Amino acid sequence: MSIAIGIVVGLMLGLTGAGGSVFAVPLLMLGMHWTLPQAAPVALIAVCAAAAFGTVAAWDVSYVRYRAAMLMSLVGLVTAPLGLLAAAALPGAALTTLFAAVLVIVALRMMLQARRHPEEAQVVRATVAGDGTPSGGPLCRIKPGTGRLLWTRTCTLTIAAIGALTGFLSGLLGVGGGFVIVPSLRASSELSVHSAVATSLMAIALTSAGTVLVSLLLGRTMLWAAAVPFVIGALAGMFAGRRIAPRIAGPLLQQGFAAMMLGAAGVLMMKSL
Repeated sequence: MSIAIGIVVGLMLGLTGAGGSVFAVPLLMLGMHWTLPQAAPVALIAVCAAAAFGTVAAWDVSYVRYRAAMLMSLVGLVTAPLGLLAAAALPGAALTTLFAAVLVIVALRMMLQARRHPEEAQVVRATVAGDGTPSGGPLCRIKPGTGRLLWTRTCTLTIAAIGALTGFLSGLLGVGGGFVIVPSLRASSELSVHSAVATSLMAIALTSAGTVLVSLLLGRTMLWAAAVPFVIGALAGMFAGRRIAPRIAGPLLQQGFAAMMLGAAGVLMMKSL
């Protein structure tokens, strides 16, 4: 069963980009009848593997701003234990309700993005890093012609704050955090959506791996018998999703995915009640 769920999660990751990882936990909870603390570390391992795959794929075309990714992951590793401790202190029903609320927020944001910026609903493909930048006066600017960030104090603090929130959510809910990193980088920097997603994937891979290690050190149980086939299925599904994405991916697909997330949120909410 876990390998089948992994294929579904990987397929969604391949079709929708960085935002698909948030769907891993509810699928494991509903399909395997696990609690959120049981599903979270297993989901993080699959998210880590898929994000590492995406990072390698984007590295050759200079999408990844590795200094920003490393800073976010280092700060995230400091706040991830706080999320793990908060998850342990919260009742199971409250934690499930909180996750359902996060699903609703992410789903609504995806729907709005697909309507307002349909070009960003496409799965990321090769373009010149640094084009398509947001307008206005972002906190983090890039060097002209290079796509690299100008590391001012304000920019450093902004990137660190994004990493802190991502790490906390990773520990609390077992999510990769792409739904936080990508829009935050787009809002606060001149990075293109392609570079923001690639940088997010590297930060997610590092933060997820560290969070899993910290959770094991804190005594959280890892269901390895289900985790290994789940990761294999996720990687296989992601590979297949990336192959077929150019044919079907787009705003309608993203809106459909968001609708599925709203449905999962509803089921989780009913389960918690």
